[in-house]
Amino acid sequence: MIDRDRLEAIVREAGRIALAGWPGDGHVLEHWEKVPGSPVCTLDLAVDEFLRRELSALLPSAGWLSEETADSHHRTAHELVWLVDPIDGTRDFIAGRPGWAISVALVNTRRPLLGYLYAPARAREAGGEFWHAEAGKGAWRNGSRLNASHREALSGARVPAKKLAVEDSDLVLVDQPNSIALRMAMVGADEADIVATLRWGYEWDIAAAGLIAREAGAEVTDAFGKPLNYNKHDPRAFGVLCTSQAIHGAAVERLADRAARFSVGSND
Repeated sequence: MIDRDRLEAIVREAGRIALAGWPGDGHVLEHWEKVPGSPVCTLDLAVDEFLRRELSALLPSAGWLSEETADSHHRTAHELVWLVDPIDGTRDFIAGRPGWAISVALVNTRRPLLGYLYAPARAREAGGEFWHAEAGKGAWRNGSRLNASHREALSGARVPAKKLAVEDSDLVLVDQPNSIALRMAMVGADEADIVATLRWGYEWDIAAAGLIAREAGAEVTDAFGKPLNYNKHDPRAFGVLCTSQAIHGAAVERLADRAARFSVGSND
């Protein structure tokens, strides 16, 4: 039986560590690119080290998969695995914008069991935004139960993005945090109706948020509308599609040609 109070305290402390060096509060931060277009900073690594130590002590039997730790395929032998993005939305973090979050999920036999997001730079008067979900038991933000978007028409749907493709000009832009996890959680909070990506991404980006959105009543799949599985040998999937249940089929249909085109040759 996992100590959920201790788990929450660990995630909150990870957020405190990150916030203590956040440039949005005037701190100077060392950062670089792991590869072109993929930024990382010293606090990504510090939070990752803290979470690995504390979560491994909390549940020694669980494997580990994190954006900032070299992967070991030994994790696939574990039924329970931690999936962690120590700072999801590093671009916003480095730029001093609040659209970043600590993302922690516990996966059990390829399905998320627990999901936690903590965005300490948002809603600071409330101590930040703390999101969590448990499989089959619902999702919450700061103690309030979440109910996902119930939008029934794709046209006019709210999407957190900076701009829209011509094919999507009938959608409505809303504020976009850099964190994909926070964007997905917005669907779970009925602050957006659709989030879609059309690129190869990693399990640690979406495991916690996917559970939060799904437990709130949203539909969450890959870009082709297929179920997402976790702790795979290759921890990638092509895209994510998080929507209200009623518009999911229409969104899959709209994205089908683009998903087929963009997925070919980009899985490297």
